[in-house]
Amino acid sequence: MAVIPGPDTPREPRDPVLEETAAGWLVRQDRGLTPAEQDEFLQWLAARPEHREALDRHRQLWQRFNALDRWRPAHSATPNPDLLARRPSRRPLWLLPSAALAAAAAVALIVLLGDAPAPASTGPLALEATAYRREILPDGSVLELNRGAHAVVQFSPDERRVLLAHGEAQFAVTKDPRRPFVVRAAGVDVRAVGTAFHVRLAGEQVEVLVTEGRVRLSPPRPAPGNAGAEPPAPLVELGAGQRTVLAPGPSLTRPPVLPASPAEVARLQDWAPRMLEFDGTPLVEVVHAFNQRNAVQLVVADDPLRALPIVATIRSDNLEGFVRLLEATLGVRAERSEPGVITLRTTR
Repeated sequence: MAVIPGPDTPREPRDPVLEETAAGWLVRQDRGLTPAEQDEFLQWLAARPEHREALDRHRQLWQRFNALDRWRPAHSATPNPDLLARRPSRRPLWLLPSAALAAAAAVALIVLLGDAPAPASTGPLALEATAYRREILPDGSVLELNRGAHAVVQFSPDERRVLLAHGEAQFAVTKDPRRPFVVRAAGVDVRAVGTAFHVRLAGEQVEVLVTEGRVRLSPPRPAPGNAGAEPPAPLVELGAGQRTVLAPGPSLTRPPVLPASPAEVARLQDWAPRMLEFDGTPLVEVVHAFNQRNAVQLVVADDPLRALPIVATIRSDNLEGFVRLLEATLGVRAERSEPGVITLRTTR
């Protein structure tokens, strides 16, 4: 006789090693996987159906934590009961009460990389970034675009190619020795197999920073069908921790290879979303941090609000969540009287 499981039916004990591994992958993907880690993650995900189930289970677990994401003990002794009401999971606020929950927040950022292998060829995909944009490409590589960037992705059986027409982008490339990954910016090809690097196109200059692996810069290769044309000689090769700046033109010359100091790396990557931590920080300083990283700008209209202490841990791209925090707990009124501007006023 078949047994229909009900609410009181004992469940199979879960494998603690599997649960810990799944949670670990979520945290690691939030801070960004290296190419080697991406390969390892895909192999782990495809090994057993239980792996994806464990990943989904941890994702659902974090969605329940969102019920308390707008309460901080520094703001009130007890959470607002309304915060315990179930909310749609499609708009997580990422306001975290502790560093431990900050790690768990990685769950809602996970983009599963598909159930079936990606096709070798894809049609051109044009990507416009009106705000920070993160894309998982068909091969599992990660492309991050800064606000205002424009890129076109074209994959073929022999090559993975991205044209950066404007702005700046970061790449974490999935290793595939059979198909090089090439980024073209202003007549310069940045070629990699599996690595992580940053390309910035501004005016007449191309800036390249390598954070992992190696990339090779060269003039564009001859167009297909140009029989007898030799591939151009590389201009320079960069390793991890190195950068270069060059001005493309009719006669490209070898650019300088410069060390990338921690300050340079921070400067080039500061636009990507990250966790912001405030511990009694004046509101005016918090607003400045958000305005540097978001198209929508905050304006503090009333002087008494400028020194309001803020205690929160929140992603830099979660401006709307931060505004809701101010409205719900700190007596701030948000006015949206014009596009792209939120004016903060006191309700008293």
